[in-house]
Amino acid sequence: MKKRLMVVGLLAVVGCVLGFGAAPVCAADLNLVGLLTEKLGVTTEQAEGGAGAIFDVVSKSLSADDFTKVTDALPDVTSLMKSDASTGSGTGTLKGLSSLLGKSQSSLSSLAGLSDIFSSLGLGSDMVGKFTSIVIEYAQSKGGSEIANLLKSVLQ
Repeated sequence: MKKRLMVVGLLAVVGCVLGFGAAPVCAADLNLVGLLTEKLGVTTEQAEGGAGAIFDVVSKSLSADDFTKVTDALPDVTSLMKSDASTGSGTGTLKGLSSLLGKSQSSLSSLAGLSDIFSSLGLGSDMVGKFTSIVIEYAQSKGGSEIANLLKSVLQ
């Protein structure tokens, strides 16, 4: 009986790691950076920088009250936005991220404006859409429909 339970548990872990089974369950078990690195094969630095840039756009596009709802539901958002070099915590390609984030709001108000930031992180512009899909999936699993819809209103 113990062996059978161990095998079932091991299969569940392997299924989550390999992407089989219920994705929302896996999404709920990982933080956003872990989810991005797992699903997209990006580095931790790329995941932090890309997610931080996305949430920077979201913060400039939503009302203060709506963005507070997002940060209350997804507490790691604030640290992701601070992961660039301006806080002294960034390294490598993130050092250039702070200058790109400092561009005018209009250049970052659309997903197209994120291409420059993703490029500085060594990511193609096609990754913007992949990141945003995972960010929305994560928001749905952690904050429910209201938070996911707030992000969709900006990111889609």
